Order: sequence, then C-alpha cells, then structure tokens
Amino acid sequence: MDNVTIAIDAMGGDYGVAVTVPAALRTLKKHKNLTLLLVGDEEIVKTEVRTHKRFLTRRSIRRLRVHHASEQVAMDERPSKALRYKKDSSMRVAINLVKNGTAQACVSAGNTGALMAIARFVLKTLPGVDRPAIVTTLPTMNEGKGVRVLDLGANVDSCADNLYQFAVMGSVLTSSVTNIKSPKVGLLNIGEEEMKGNDLVKHAAQLLSECEHINYFGYVEGDDIFKGVVDVVVCDGFIGNIALKSVEGMVKMIGYYARKAFLESWYSRFAAIISRPILKRLKGALDPGQHNGASLLGLQGIVVKSHGSADQESYAIAIEEAIKEVEQNIPKRINDEVGAVLEEAEF
Repeated sequence: MDNVTIAIDAMGGDYGVAVTVPAALRTLKKHKNLTLLLVGDEEIVKTEVRTHKRFLTRRSIRRLRVHHASEQVAMDERPSKALRYKKDSSMRVAINLVKNGTAQACVSAGNTGALMAIARFVLKTLPGVDRPAIVTTLPTMNEGKGVRVLDLGANVDSCADNLYQFAVMGSVLTSSVTNIKSPKVGLLNIGEEEMKGNDLVKHAAQLLSECEHINYFGYVEGDDIFKGVVDVVVCDGFIGNIALKSVEGMVKMIGYYARKAFLESWYSRFAAIISRPILKRLKGALDPGQHNGASLLGLQGIVVKSHGSADQESYAIAIEEAIKEVEQNIPKRINDEVGAVLEEAEF
C-alpha cells in the first residue's frame, strides 16, 4: 500500500491507552508503510509505549509519533460541552490532524456523540449531505457477504430526506469497496407490506422507489438483516442503534450459555475441546469485536469509530478499517458519486 498516516485518539474509550497503544503498535508492526500519530497526554502515552516496546522494531519506531493533547473527552460527557470547551482534547486534536492534512484518517473509541459533533464541525459534510451517518458492516448467513447498516446512532430524529441520503451514501459506499455494481437497498420496517410502518418510513420508501440511481429492494424486517437478502439496510439512528446493541447483547448471551453448558460436566468439557475449531470459527463470525470499526459516512474526511469497550484485537480491526478507507479514497469517491446523484435528485 501507499504511505498512510492515521491519527489515533489514544485517550478515548473505556480503557484508553491500555488498549489503544498496544493495538496501534501491533498494527504499526504489521504495515511497513503505515505511520501512526498517538494523540493524548504525552507523558501517559509515552509511558504506555515503553510498557509495550516489545511490539516495536527499529523501523517501526520511526513511524510512530506522539502528539500532545492536554484534555480528554469523557465517555458520558455532553457532546455540546466537548465541542465548545474541550478544544485541546485528544479527540479534537486527532480530527484537526485530518483537517489540516497531517493525517489521512482518525480512529477513536471515545464518546460517539462528541465524536460526531466534533467531526462534523471540523471536517464539514460533503456537498449535498445534510447529516453524516454511522455505518458498519454486519455478518450475514450468506458467508463472505456482509450487509452495511446505517444509521447506527448519529441521528435520532431523522426525516425522510435524511433516510434517502443515507440510502444513497450506503449504496455508493458499497459499490465503491465491493464488486457489487448495483447494491440492493432495503428500508428497515416492522413488516414487508406497503401499508405497515410510520409516516417517516412510508415517505422515505416513496422517495427511494422513485430514485433511478438506487436499486431499491423494499421493506426489510429485523431478521432480514442477517439473511443477506440486501446489501444495504437503511434506518434512523435511534432504531439502528437499538438494533445493533440488541444483537450484540444476544451474541453475549449465547456465548454465556454456551460456556456454561460446556462446563457442566467432564463429558461436556471434553466435547468443548473436540469442538474448539468449530467454536473458534463461530466466534469469529458472530463476535461484534471481529467486525469493529464504524465509519462516519458523509464527512469531508475519514473518521472511524471503534467500540468503546473494544479490546486490543478489536481496536486493531478498527485501525485496519481506516487503512482500507484511506487506500480506497472513500471521501473522494463518495463526493464524486453522491454529489452528482443528490444534485440530480434536487436534494
């Protein structure tokens, strides 16, 4: 790959530098053309780097820099407060590095609301896009084919026009990074019948059905998300975030009962040992951490949101997502295609 520089919000997330720094160092060692900027309290970050110096080589250490930021955005902090008063936070400084061209992308596990507010204020949205959306790829029963779902929490009061724009952006993103030329777009609803749903969904469905630039599939229900019948699922952020968190909770519950069942007796423990390869594959397919890294789509820059509770492995996956988006120059491709579509549709 070409040279890629990514700014890491080292202080963000539930575990801060204990996760972000070792994950960054591992990723740095893996990619020879990658430069990482660790943004945060310089003393704390450097101390953590020394703790994990086993991941560093003479060559990789030259591609690692620490960029000081004196403040930190708390996970429960109000976005408006973070935007107005935390101008030297690790999150704000990391995004500023993208804005001024020092970095090509930012990765943060911090407060989602604050990240969206700051990123939107600093980077601005692409022409024709009213609101950015959080999009991520979820696994489906069609192995090797994921489904992109948006919005997952950036907007809790979307209108039909917003859902229309989310559909366009999700469709363009999918066609840009996969071999699917005309992705199927589904609108999340409580049923597949036309008469079902609220006014918001019905209005959005009308807009999508009239758009020649979108391969609109129609309504999809919650269980359809994972069947692989569509490539993009569109919903407002309130519903999308609840759906995502419900799925993550269900996966954890299944894991809990599976572990409990395998520990009930010596026979079940023996069965667990024999089944280990299958269980490992199952975990890779269902574990939310294995699909970590949600994009803030619609901005004039690349910002990837990691789970706040991500471990080192999961956080590294989010960094990998940022690398891919830089290599594929997603903002430019989205701007070139979405701008033309939205302009023609008079949005």
